Amino acid sequence: MNIGIPAESLSGENRVASTPEVVKKLVGKGFAVRVEQGAGTAASYPDAAYQDAGAEIVDAAQCFAAELLLKVRRPSREEADRLQPGATLISLIESCGSVGSGDELAEQTVARGVHLLAMERIPRISRAQSMDALSSQSNIAGYRAVIEAAAHFGRFLPPMMTAAGSAKPARLVVLGAGVAGLQAIATARRLGADVHAYDVRPETKEQIRSLGAKAIELDIGEDGSGEGGYAKELSEEAKARQQQALADELAKAQVIITTALIPCRPAPELITPEVVERLRPGSVIVDLAAANGGNCKLTQPDQVVEHHGVRLIGHTNYPSMVATDASAFYARNLLNLLEIMVEQGESGPTLKDFEADEITQAMRITGG
Repeated sequence: MNIGIPAESLSGENRVASTPEVVKKLVGKGFAVRVEQGAGTAASYPDAAYQDAGAEIVDAAQCFAAELLLKVRRPSREEADRLQPGATLISLIESCGSVGSGDELAEQTVARGVHLLAMERIPRISRAQSMDALSSQSNIAGYRAVIEAAAHFGRFLPPMMTAAGSAKPARLVVLGAGVAGLQAIATARRLGADVHAYDVRPETKEQIRSLGAKAIELDIGEDGSGEGGYAKELSEEAKARQQQALADELAKAQVIITTALIPCRPAPELITPEVVERLRPGSVIVDLAAANGGNCKLTQPDQVVEHHGVRLIGHTNYPSMVATDASAFYARNLLNLLEIMVEQGESGPTLKDFEADEITQAMRITGG
């Protein structure tokens, strides 16, 4: 079986789906690996390193002719048309629901006989943790969001004492204590900020405190815990109570990092324009939900804007800013996934039936 590793075509995407280290392991398992020329360059993985690992460097057409394609991001229309009937594509498909739910590209691709497996659909169960690309990439996003905040904030994050005077630590608030939020808390604490955090799920309070932050406790009359460890959407009444109760807490902050997302739903609005206008000039908001409408509606996707002296950062691809390590993590996620997907036959490795395992069964985008 041959595996294709194409270059990512999405503008600003610097990651690659596999690294020379992982390619060497795939070759050792009997796969013939084709890497598109220049696929790893933006992530600091040169073609020569892939060749040394046993891969063949090919053009895009040869790469997309492979039986198994490994990508980071959803394919473009042109890329989807290049996939061969019977081929399998594994990537972040970024689709909600089954085929027929409004994703025309996925629907047409599956109709042509291409198998689509979405990395974001890997279930949150113990045996799938090592394959969970959403978690590995969210960890990186939480880290990089704090670095971005520090770069745009015109003051110190930690307390500083010098002969010229002293500075108090910056008050930094993290909204959302999922994977990205917890990493943001940990990174901000390591940098010495005075960190406070809030999540609608009561069970996150202990996690917040274990990282050295202070948990913001609000009475909104509802438990926001959803399925699979995710938050669920609150009622309109609870949303209103949440915004009102959060307003005073957020107005004290100098840096706010928002990470609140609900799968396949618009991001909840947590920071109103009125709250932004209460913040001190020079404050910074890093909105990790910018691609889904933003936790602050003033955020502009992929832009840095100012409102009343407050800087709002709306980057939508933080893992791409740390492309070398982000690619390495993602490549290992895929390698661990292939361990349960592949069986060795007389003629080499072959894919098992996707319905035979609950993980690949959950990942598959079907025509149903």
